[in-house]
Amino acid sequence: MPRSALPTSPHATDTADKLRLDTQLCFALYATSLAMTKLYKPLLAPLGLTYPQYLVMLVLWERDDHTVQELGELLQLDSGTLTPLLKRMEAAGLVSRQRDAADERRVRILLTPEGAALRQRAEGVPDAIFCQAGMAVNEMSALRAQLHALREQLQA
Repeated sequence: MPRSALPTSPHATDTADKLRLDTQLCFALYATSLAMTKLYKPLLAPLGLTYPQYLVMLVLWERDDHTVQELGELLQLDSGTLTPLLKRMEAAGLVSRQRDAADERRVRILLTPEGAALRQRAEGVPDAIFCQAGMAVNEMSALRAQLHALREQLQA
């Protein structure tokens, strides 16, 4: 896109404002993501999970038995990030990694009994996050919908 055709921010009227950190949507999303991850840390520590591991567990608690590729697509993580994470989770006894009988190139990830049982202990995490966010249910739902729509637009 030629420089003259670049869209301008509706909130930044001059060049100096356009380059201010606090006018950048990307930084607002980044800083919020860091704050959210920091909020999860003390909630997940008693469960023995990191935030990325928690995301894997959420997917498996929803439906057990995914390939590494499926998990990567759902979590938007590449295999170079996901594989070491899954190996640590296997060493912790939360998941098992098994070669797919139909296609030896694929690795399937399944919950162990310990991983499945951890679900009950994790049930309070979303409520704790909701309380910390200080938003009404409809506000949180609307924000989540906006973020999903933004992600889809950016990936299009």
